Amino acid sequence: MLKSLEHLTGKVEINRDLIFLLVIGGLYSLGIFLSNTFVNIYLWKQSGDYITIAVYNLGIYLFQPIMFILAGKIAKKIDRVIVLRLGVTFLSLFFLSVLMIGEKASTYNFLLGSVLGIGYGFYWLAYNVLTFEITEPETRDFFNGFLGVLQSFGGMIGPVLAGVIIAKMTDNIGYTTIFTVSFILFICAVACSFFLNRRQAEGNFYFKRILIERHHNKSWRKILHAHVVQGLREGIFAFVIAIWVFLVTKSELSLGMFNLVLSGLSFVFYFVATKFIKPSLRKKAILLGGLLLYFSIFIILFHISYFNLIIYAIVIGIAYPIINVPYASLTYDVIGKAWRAKDLRVEYIVVRELFVNIGRVISILIFLISVSLFQAEKIIPVLLVVLGIGHLLIYFFVKDIYLGSSRKKQVLIKEQLTDEKNR
Repeated sequence: MLKSLEHLTGKVEINRDLIFLLVIGGLYSLGIFLSNTFVNIYLWKQSGDYITIAVYNLGIYLFQPIMFILAGKIAKKIDRVIVLRLGVTFLSLFFLSVLMIGEKASTYNFLLGSVLGIGYGFYWLAYNVLTFEITEPETRDFFNGFLGVLQSFGGMIGPVLAGVIIAKMTDNIGYTTIFTVSFILFICAVACSFFLNRRQAEGNFYFKRILIERHHNKSWRKILHAHVVQGLREGIFAFVIAIWVFLVTKSELSLGMFNLVLSGLSFVFYFVATKFIKPSLRKKAILLGGLLLYFSIFIILFHISYFNLIIYAIVIGIAYPIINVPYASLTYDVIGKAWRAKDLRVEYIVVRELFVNIGRVISILIFLISVSLFQAEKIIPVLLVVLGIGHLLIYFFVKDIYLGSSRKKQVLIKEQLTDEKNR
């Protein structure tokens, strides 16, 4: 198998760890995309309450950065593979918990969100670090490209398949089925992690030092502020749009088709954006993508219909690649030129994740306070307009970042591809 892959990649040497890391990434993508959107709908059908869904997502965004910090410390002290295994194990426990709790899941919304946030934190910290360590410059194109295909496949097929399963089965049997499949996929991912070679950690964890570095490095400070406003949009758009699609159509299959349109267009336009958005055009592209994302809100603001929602999916499916490709590249360039970036890349990744989740938590808290004081149907459109400006504000933080000439950097496709959180 390895020889066949080497032939396909122009005889570039492909090692066993790289293949198993790809398999784990593929299993993760399919498992998450199959079920993650529908957890929000599952909780909504039990509670019919926006606050329940918001508190579930708050649990995710509170625990994800905390676990990123803990995972970063463990990754520097013990082993990156163990951290990855912990992440996949907690993701498995999340779906097992949903299955065991069943129709009382909405009662334990914060607990479920917390478990999922823990899983995300451990998984993504380890996966990002292992990607840097396992891939080499000559294998990185193959890894990024193949992982992008696997993630796109999961993003397009998973939600539609889940929608079909739920639509064909009565009561909550469909939900039980897709949660069970996701649980099995993550168990398989845990099993695959045992085939990865152990990677001995070294060095101390300088999280506080990199946090303070924003006071010494203006570019690092600006990019972190950009990640906070990015999180403002992502916080409530993570669940509101999915609920609106379900409320309009009363169909999980329609929600699956919505995600198919979004993920399919994003997949195509990420490759288009990667080819045509040169470094000199990055800031203009960030501004254009931010404008498209913000004004897409007005497509569904005054009249919500499934047709308008599909048009909205088309627009954001195009807009996210336009902003994310140059934004991710700029972020990695800022980190690459920062103090001791080679030795402390784990810490830079952790701090970046902390700031984007600060924005998400602020967004959720504003949402919870607002729907507690005002009627949800009236205040939510206002919140979408106010908080939805987050990605547009990114431009105003990055427009004055100048790094000088630099070598072309690899931007991981997994960082570019949209997921259900970024609507």
